Amino acid sequence: MSVPAKSRPTSPARSEPSWREQERVLLGEVMRLVGQSLAPEVVFKEMLHLLSELLGLNRGRIVLIDGIEKLGSQTRLPSNPSSSIRYAYGLTPEEAARGRYAHGEGITGTVLATGQAAVIQNIDAEPLFLARAVERARLPQEIVAYIAIPIEMNRRVVGVLGVHRIRRRKALLSDDLALLKMLATLAGQLLQLQSLVEEKTRELEARNLMLSRALDSAAARYGIIGSSPALLRALDELERVSQATASVLLLGESGTGKELFARALHMASPRRDAPFIKVNCAAIPDTLFESELFGHERGAFTGAATSRAGWFEQADGGTIFLDEIGEMPLAMQTKLLRTLQEGTIVRLGGKREVPIDVRLVAATNRDLAVEVERGTFRRDLFYRLNVIPIHLPSLAERRDDIRALALHFLNRNNQSNQRNVHLSTEALDVLAEQSWPGNIRELSNVIERLVLLTDQSLVTAEEVQRLLPRAVMPLPAIAAVAESEVPLVREYLQHTSHEAETLRQAMARHGGNQSRAAQSLGLTPRQFGYRWRKLHPDT
Repeated sequence: MSVPAKSRPTSPARSEPSWREQERVLLGEVMRLVGQSLAPEVVFKEMLHLLSELLGLNRGRIVLIDGIEKLGSQTRLPSNPSSSIRYAYGLTPEEAARGRYAHGEGITGTVLATGQAAVIQNIDAEPLFLARAVERARLPQEIVAYIAIPIEMNRRVVGVLGVHRIRRRKALLSDDLALLKMLATLAGQLLQLQSLVEEKTRELEARNLMLSRALDSAAARYGIIGSSPALLRALDELERVSQATASVLLLGESGTGKELFARALHMASPRRDAPFIKVNCAAIPDTLFESELFGHERGAFTGAATSRAGWFEQADGGTIFLDEIGEMPLAMQTKLLRTLQEGTIVRLGGKREVPIDVRLVAATNRDLAVEVERGTFRRDLFYRLNVIPIHLPSLAERRDDIRALALHFLNRNNQSNQRNVHLSTEALDVLAEQSWPGNIRELSNVIERLVLLTDQSLVTAEEVQRLLPRAVMPLPAIAAVAESEVPLVREYLQHTSHEAETLRQAMARHGGNQSRAAQSLGLTPRQFGYRWRKLHPDT
């Protein structure tokens, strides 16, 4: 009996897109993704998603040989590689984690080993099908097929594209195979591009590392920045005596980097793997000197509940750096001299000598020869320390290094303070012209001040001049101001000391910044604010 036309079902070809149209949609969407991103994880995940949602090729997975990301274009594959599911759709994380295969194991391992596609019409009738990732009970009860297509990269099989297929699917199996082969070819090309990009990236990183090391060795040996003749001369002297055991005396102004040089001497010596102990003699009270340097036994003095090894014992086998040794009391100078001569120490309250093997590096900004004449430093200890004197140049002696040092401190402070401040060429010129009586330490402090206080990303010469401390500003070319003419206390000014127009001009010059306007007029921000409010009560 014929069915009335009115009640006949609408033809599927007219009510919904055919599987041919769905294939075209899938291919178009995948190619659109490729045009946007060459990242395999982006393209593969959406490709497997569309295979399931548009074509009914479910639980798609891409299995790749382990370590494929590290294989270059010319690297051979391992003889018996393992593989695992890297990308999947329709699989839980636990199921994907179970998808690991040895070479030649199951359908997936066989496709990897042979490079031949596999079509399993009925997974229940195929003994090689392991059902490892997805248990059979979780699949449809009807006949389920499995298709596995090899993925090649540089003519080497590196993976498998696999999907489940329902037997009653309307599309032809040959068409599904053709589509999956196209997608597997695309997957191989993406993997090859990723491999090439990563290989080139590794080459560039290795080249950058090599260049960086070359630059560091040339201009920043042991972390010491600079290439001026005076600095290189000091570094050369340091390296020539690094293999010896004689004491070294570092001489130079305060802030020239004595600790950095002492550490460099230790790192260049055979003792580099042993302790490096730093002691600031100026920071130790006279009553604690012996205990700090040589240690003490239990009960040696009130509060000594336990024995303690001193700095010399802790530095055994390594290097001890005595900074500001000119501040050491005369009584301790005698005991230090005995330690250097005998190679032993006696703890405070102790009765036995403890042998030690320590290289001493001392530093001072004093003229020890003058201190010897004054009687404040032992002559015999001075001769013992002055075996190898090394003069560290002041920043004024190495002006060519000021720019490099300023940029080094700038980068360090930008990173530590999460800023992005840069110095203009003119700003660097201004820094290079300063006298820097505080040497590197003062330059470091000024750069930190610039990074923290400036509100500009590019610091100009004017901004540097504004933030430089008065002490390091170059003297005027015409005549120097006598110290007696510089007031020690700011002169008291009446609240009517500046006219309204003067205040307005100062504000205009500094973009409305009251602090800068106040500074330009010799006022504190509080004084300027009071005068401004008096003249402009509405602001």
